[in-house]
Amino acid sequence: MLDLNIAQKIAIWAVPVIFAITLHEVAHGLIAYRLGDPTAKMVGRLTLNPLRHVDPIGTIAVPLAMLLLPGGFLFGWAKPVPIGVRNLRNPHRDMALVGAAGPFANFLMAVFWALVVRIGYGLMPSAPPIGEPVALAGVAGVFINVILMVFNLLPLPPLDGGRVLSSLLPPRISAKFDRIEPFGLVIIVILLLTHVLNAILFPVMVACMHFFALFAGIPAGGLFALLQALM
Repeated sequence: MLDLNIAQKIAIWAVPVIFAITLHEVAHGLIAYRLGDPTAKMVGRLTLNPLRHVDPIGTIAVPLAMLLLPGGFLFGWAKPVPIGVRNLRNPHRDMALVGAAGPFANFLMAVFWALVVRIGYGLMPSAPPIGEPVALAGVAGVFINVILMVFNLLPLPPLDGGRVLSSLLPPRISAKFDRIEPFGLVIIVILLLTHVLNAILFPVMVACMHFFALFAGIPAGGLFALLQALM
C-alpha cells in the first residue's frame, strides 16, 4: 500500500469531495426546477461547474483543516441552492422530494465510486502504481458520499431529513416542527459534543460501507484498509 504524504492525500480527496458536496446541491435545484421552481436556474446554480457552488469555508477550509487533524475525518458543504418554496406546485409535498434529492444524489455517486474502487482493486496486483491511486480515489468517493448521505438524512431541520419529515407530517404538526430550524445547528453541535451523533451515525455509516464493499465485489476489510491509508 502506498505511504501517502499530506499533499497526495489532498490530491486524492479533492475531486470526490468537491463533486460530492456540489452535486448534492445541484440535485436539490434540479428537482425543484422540475417541480415548478426556477430559482436555482435563474441564479445559475443548475450547473456542474463546481466554482458556482463552492463555499470558501465549507468546501475548502473546513475539509482541508479536518484532513490535517488527527484521524483525518472529512466533512464539508457547498453554498445552499436557493429554493422558492411558493413556486412549487405542491409545496408541502414537493419539499420532501427536493429534500430527498441531495442524499439520493450522494447514493448514486457512492455507487459510481464503488465501481471505481472495483477497477482500481482489480488492477492493484498487476499494476500497483495505477491500481492503488484509482482504488484510493474510489474509496474517498464512497466515504464522503456516505457521510453526506447519512448525515443529511437525520430528521432534524434544516437538514434534508428534517425537510422530508416536515413534508410527511400533517400541516399543523409540520408548522410546529419547523420552528426547530433556527436551533438545528445548536442541537447538532450538542449531539456532536456529547458523542450522541457519533453513536447514531457510526453504525449506519459502517453498514453502508459494507454494502458498497459488497457492491464493488471486494472484501470489506480491503475497503477499510484503503480508507485507513487515506487517514
